[in-house]
Amino acid sequence: MEAWSEYSRFLIALFAILTPFAAIPIFLGMTEGRGARERNSIAFSAVMTVATVLVSSVFLGDAILTVLGTSLASFRVGGGIVLLLIALSLLNATVSGVKQTPQEADEAGTRQAIGVVPLGLPLLAGPGSISAVIIEAQRGVGWEHYAVLVGCILAVCAFLLLTLRLAVPIGNKLGQTGLNIMNRLTGLLLAAVAVEIIAAGLRALFPGWMT
Repeated sequence: MEAWSEYSRFLIALFAILTPFAAIPIFLGMTEGRGARERNSIAFSAVMTVATVLVSSVFLGDAILTVLGTSLASFRVGGGIVLLLIALSLLNATVSGVKQTPQEADEAGTRQAIGVVPLGLPLLAGPGSISAVIIEAQRGVGWEHYAVLVGCILAVCAFLLLTLRLAVPIGNKLGQTGLNIMNRLTGLLLAAVAVEIIAAGLRALFPGWMT
């Protein structure tokens, strides 16, 4: 297992990537005109999709890297860049194009199972969160390591579910300005984590240059 500080950093990064507060206005927009019961059902479907995708990434990360024929160091640099792009969009209080394009947003209004696609995947469990999970999974071995990662994922998903179920009162209480402030704070945290991941990847790729 890694040091607990590394797991806490992963937990913070995953929380920042999934950005529950950024999901609130999107969730409210997608579920406009629906009843509370249907809205809660959509929230549950979205969070179950996120949990399934990310937990699967913990155990399939090694196979994914093998199929892609890439090293962990290269994946760290690429994944870190993706996280940095998401962080920059959060600092601007916008939805990153890495998560959802305008065309996908327009199409979302016509979907019935919006909790799975696009809300669960790729808006929440997108390239950024999947990359972060695979990178962290490759940093250790043993069932204890994987158990802690799964626990971190489930903890963030539980908070995400609570946030979506309370989206209406939270949105009314904070308002758009309050939500934007929360997004910018999480974006700043995510940017710092992304730079660390990119630096670690570069050190592994170019050990002679990064000493």
